[in-house]
Amino acid sequence: MDDYLVEFATLIKEGDVYHFRLDNGQVLIAGKVENMDSDDGQRVILNYVPLTGDSIRVNYASPIFTASIETEGYPERYSNDPVKLQSAWVGGDYLNLIMEVEYHSKSHSLALFRDNSSASIDLYISHSRNDDPPGYPQVMYSSFLITGLREGGASPTPFRLFINTHTGLRVLELELK
Repeated sequence: MDDYLVEFATLIKEGDVYHFRLDNGQVLIAGKVENMDSDDGQRVILNYVPLTGDSIRVNYASPIFTASIETEGYPERYSNDPVKLQSAWVGGDYLNLIMEVEYHSKSHSLALFRDNSSASIDLYISHSRNDDPPGYPQVMYSSFLITGLREGGASPTPFRLFINTHTGLRVLELELK
């Protein structure tokens, strides 16, 4: 079995040619990619084998939920159904999350809202079960483009992330570099 790596990446699609930008800015050049039906800019979990230079062999690339910050709609459209947060980090221009939700059969909704009334940069993860009945734990991956937080090109840009968990509201202090 070949050594392989697994990372969040952004798909760069140029016709039938696929490249993947890692969060550190490195662009990986893929050979043939099977069953890839995603748009340019889609975030993926990339499982790959490094070859030479920036060339890789893709074992698989699974699309994940990709969105941007919603600047309107907080708190009116905010939903606070709890999640189990496994990991949250800023990578490149994205806020990346790995969460566990209780899933049965209905699609859940996920969004990232900015509280425009706050003096600081406050972001809220909105999760709605959409009346999904009790089910089983399901891991959910998501990436939110957060470059809009850079006001006047300031770097680094600190922000707070609020997320409702089964033990209450968690606040994470993060930074976009």
